[in-house]
Amino acid sequence: MKLTKRLHSCVQLEKDGLTLVIDPGAFSEPDAGLGADALLVTHEHPDHFEEGRLRAALDADPAVRLWTLRSVAEKLAPAYPGRVHTVGHGDTFTAAGFEVQVHGELHAVIHPDIPRVTNVGFLVEGSLFHPGDALTVPGVPVDTLMLPVHAPWNKVSEVIDYLREVKPRRALDIHDAYLSDLARPIYDSALNALGGTDHGRLTAGDCAEL
Repeated sequence: MKLTKRLHSCVQLEKDGLTLVIDPGAFSEPDAGLGADALLVTHEHPDHFEEGRLRAALDADPAVRLWTLRSVAEKLAPAYPGRVHTVGHGDTFTAAGFEVQVHGELHAVIHPDIPRVTNVGFLVEGSLFHPGDALTVPGVPVDTLMLPVHAPWNKVSEVIDYLREVKPRRALDIHDAYLSDLARPIYDSALNALGGTDHGRLTAGDCAEL
């Protein structure tokens, strides 16, 4: 697979001429979902789910399909019958030729007074895991972990411990729109020194072969 990092938590995967896009939200590029053969959305928060962008992608190509959890699916399924699929923890499916497993159920705790929404992570081709907004441990080997490096719901010690528990071959940063360039070297130094795995980050538009 070819991985292209998009802004914030959005990633694009390509294989055999087909394209899968995960979380083309409001912080990603306006055209992040366009041209995809399949779309995955981890949860309902706007930095991961932007309804207008998903509708634009679905309207542009009647062959495009979306897999997501119920709270997002309910907003789109009536307008796109048969094209929006609801998934949850333990499900497996094929999206545009990509084999996908679903792991996780809840968003990480932001604050005890803020209700937790549902959240799912996607393991693609048994290789790349995108956890959405949670530190979900899939319980299976992970080659490439898309690492939520900075969010209102985490701190760097938790991110380090997450890396140690998942034990991927390598980790690449996502959920990074909140992180300034001034702070990035501090995070990179801590994760590189303590995470126990190959850690890196791609700027938007950069690619990696998986």
